[in-house]
Amino acid sequence: MPTTIGNTVTAKTVQLLTGPSGLNLHLEALAVSGATAVTPLGTAQILAENVAIELVERATAVRYPAVNVYCEKIVNQLVEKFRTFSGISQMAIEVRHSQDRLEGLQDTVELYASAVTQTLDATRGDWGDGMYYAGGYQVTFGAVKSGGINFVQTAKVTFEIGVSIN
Repeated sequence: MPTTIGNTVTAKTVQLLTGPSGLNLHLEALAVSGATAVTPLGTAQILAENVAIELVERATAVRYPAVNVYCEKIVNQLVEKFRTFSGISQMAIEVRHSQDRLEGLQDTVELYASAVTQTLDATRGDWGDGMYYAGGYQVTFGAVKSGGINFVQTAKVTFEIGVSIN
């Protein structure tokens, strides 16, 4: 049962990010506001997997920026006593960006992270199928590392989805 919950919530999150009112809509709005130039994301760049950057770069051809969505933790709190599962699914959306120069890398990663948080803010409420997002998230920025084109940096957005199913 927990694997199904994690997969279901991850698929729903990817669906919301790739939808018409998802990530690209908020990226366009941020770009218009005078921020750093951004590239819209294709659906192949938003993946439902938790894989380290090093492994992905060795195994496949990566197109940056990349967004990985995955479930970090599932907790059955039994908030509703007669439900099979009534608790939370802690989710992560990891934005990875790479470019050949250090200049502007941090700004671009922050811009993509802002688009993710704006997408979450816009989808607050009932997600259907017993899932709801009450709001709130945490963003952590990783240090720049060598990799990708030359340099790579990540931003990780974590949040909780309430799940209540029989």
